[in-house]
Amino acid sequence: MRLLILGGTWFLGRALAEEAVRRGLCVTTFNRGLSGPDTPGVRALRGDRSSPDAMPSLSAYGPWDAVIDTSGYIPHTVLHGARSLHEAVDRYVFVSSAAAYSDWPERHVSDESAIRNCPPDATGSPPGSVRPFAPQRYGELKAGCERAVRAVFGDRSTMLRAGVLVGPYEYVGRLPWWLRRVQRGGTVLAPGDPNRQVQVTDVRDIATFALDVATRSQDTSFNLTTPLDGSLTFARMLHACRLTTGSTASFAWVDDGLLRRCGISPFTELPLWQPGPRTWTIAGDRARAAGFSCRPIEETIHDTWAWMTTGDPAVAHPRHDEHGMEPAKERRILATWRRRKELGCVSPAGAGRTRW
Repeated sequence: MRLLILGGTWFLGRALAEEAVRRGLCVTTFNRGLSGPDTPGVRALRGDRSSPDAMPSLSAYGPWDAVIDTSGYIPHTVLHGARSLHEAVDRYVFVSSAAAYSDWPERHVSDESAIRNCPPDATGSPPGSVRPFAPQRYGELKAGCERAVRAVFGDRSTMLRAGVLVGPYEYVGRLPWWLRRVQRGGTVLAPGDPNRQVQVTDVRDIATFALDVATRSQDTSFNLTTPLDGSLTFARMLHACRLTTGSTASFAWVDDGLLRRCGISPFTELPLWQPGPRTWTIAGDRARAAGFSCRPIEETIHDTWAWMTTGDPAVAHPRHDEHGMEPAKERRILATWRRRKELGCVSPAGAGRTRW
């Protein structure tokens, strides 16, 4: 199989390239060469997809049986690239996001839920912005990218709507921050209900499924998230961090109400904490029926820690420093929580109701 990966050196792209080479595919990667090393065994081509001439020039290196697009964020750019590759590629697999859904994270979403309203030729951030797209428009723009791909490739396209990705090579720093914090020991501020379900997916499981569907003629979309069976909880995740790092840390489960009153930013200051009741209710029935499966979180955390402590360091990313809480702020909140606990003001969830 001849495969083109738009990206190929950063997190999901790297996991895709490594798995594709392991399978013996003929792999071409296309990227700027700024985000990490090339995977041995790929044909690495350089270029910036936002440049008007880059994608037409890339098409001359084809044909390919499929392209997997891991780096599409701006609908206008994706539309131009899809048109350029239309005759050089048989199938277009676009990596989108659950954030493309209109109702997420406020409501439960399924494979049939409506995506946000964004045209296929929309642009990103205003000229002169530091980032190519405004973070608050991420889900909206991903929906526009999906429409751009479908406008050109029609039934030769497949959409993969991923949830939160974790695993080796994670540049955003969500799971790495928790690993480092737990490894540091002491009393760790743990957010909300310990039995709250979370949906985080190993990037390698996404890569495996993406390569599988790239060989099929499926004009559909898939939600790639962990099952809604309640087995993956925040407590289980943090317990695995403690076991993996050999830490003696203890966890203080601080209730959502206090965290809100303290002005804690969900998803960033306490990575993966999202108090909304429907955030982690993304159904992925279609993907599981098609063979998608998720490895245990313990394996993901073990392998992530191994990469962090023995592997090559992650390339710096502007989003990395957005995640995590300063130690002094954590101590202040824990002191407030302890006072409330002494007064009997702590909710049952905050009291540490968990089998861990």
